[in-house]
Amino acid sequence: MILLDPTYDKEKILECMFDPDTSEILAELENGGKELQYLTEKLKILEDEIYERLSYLIQHDFVKEEKTNNKIIFTADAEKLAKLVEQDKNFDDVVNGLAKMDSYLN
Repeated sequence: MILLDPTYDKEKILECMFDPDTSEILAELENGGKELQYLTEKLKILEDEIYERLSYLIQHDFVKEEKTNNKIIFTADAEKLAKLVEQDKNFDDVVNGLAKMDSYLN
């Protein structure tokens, strides 16, 4: 059973998830961990930008960063992210977040 830590700002996590650049990164992590170098090449985003986009998610363990053999690998905790979105109260936040994102795009 996944327990969500009440110390993070749920709205900020949702904003991170639905930010276009961050959601692209998370989509890449959906099927398992990816090397930082792969993400920078695939998404055409600088390393610093990836860290900036993922920092809050890493801080609260929604994304894990592992350093092995001089490589940095990011992995998303898909179950924890899904749990956040599935909570009734948060579902409304997601819908509102999508509406807000749509208003920025249009």
